[in-house]
Amino acid sequence: MECQEEVVDLRNLTPEMAAEYTREWDLLFKLNHTHPGTPEYMETLKALFQDMGEGSVLRPPVITVAHARGVHIGKNVFINGGAVFMARGGITIEDGVQIAANVQLISNNHDLYERAVLLCRPVLIKKGAWIGAGATILPGVSVGKHAIVGAGSVVTKDIPDYGVAVGNPARVIRMLDADKFND
Repeated sequence: MECQEEVVDLRNLTPEMAAEYTREWDLLFKLNHTHPGTPEYMETLKALFQDMGEGSVLRPPVITVAHARGVHIGKNVFINGGAVFMARGGITIEDGVQIAANVQLISNNHDLYERAVLLCRPVLIKKGAWIGAGATILPGVSVGKHAIVGAGSVVTKDIPDYGVAVGNPARVIRMLDADKFND
């Protein structure tokens, strides 16, 4: 995936950015302390993740790191509990994605020398992908259509459509038969 890097200097937060972060922390606290089967939970979830498709489910607890508005969730996505969204660089999750428990989607990292500077690159999880429990997807990575990332894997490079990747760092160990998917 070809993506632009955005640089954010946390020492220069505008009052508007600081207010947005506070709003997000308040919503996140409320979300994680509200019963998930209630209308209040869904209202809070939609206020936190403003771009979430119909039929999508996020199980608590949910963790965002100061930029939930950078998360775009398609239709019929399932995200299990313990998900971490470091979304300053943007995270897009397309339709029909399955994300297991304790997955980390990380679109930003700190500069090696100026730790108050964030280097941000978008993460893309394509249609129908399946991310196994405890996997970590790093900045700038694209996980292909109907691809699978094995549990505990650390994805440092793009995974192709229909690829099955495992390990740390994750590597593709096989390809799925594209003809077996109903698109």
